[in-house]
Amino acid sequence: MRLLLDEHYSPRVADRLRRLGHDVTTVRESTDVGGLPDADVLEVAVVQRRAVVTENVADFVALHRARVVAGRRHFGLIFTSPRRFPRTTPSIGRFVAALDAFLSAHPSEEALVDQAWWLDPVSR
Repeated sequence: MRLLLDEHYSPRVADRLRRLGHDVTTVRESTDVGGLPDADVLEVAVVQRRAVVTENVADFVALHRARVVAGRRHFGLIFTSPRRFPRTTPSIGRFVAALDAFLSAHPSEEALVDQAWWLDPVSR
């Protein structure tokens, strides 16, 4: 599975996941995606065959529903919350571990087609 991390997340998260062998990019790293409305971010992810990781649940759930109703596929949404995964430097390792485990459990590019999931922390 390939990921596009929404603008909330540091490119350091993507860098660490890439070092683990995952295909991950971020809205912040991509000059053609940064600043786009959420619907356009999702469309870019579809074109690139990527699942979107975001905290913006309200907007992306609405986009998810609209696409499913219209019969327009997407490659998945992975929701997180700042309560479970604070966006602080000390928390990056926990977030990377959770995404790494999720990606390892769902390796297929089409594993999340038209689905939305909540990311859980890795149990220790």
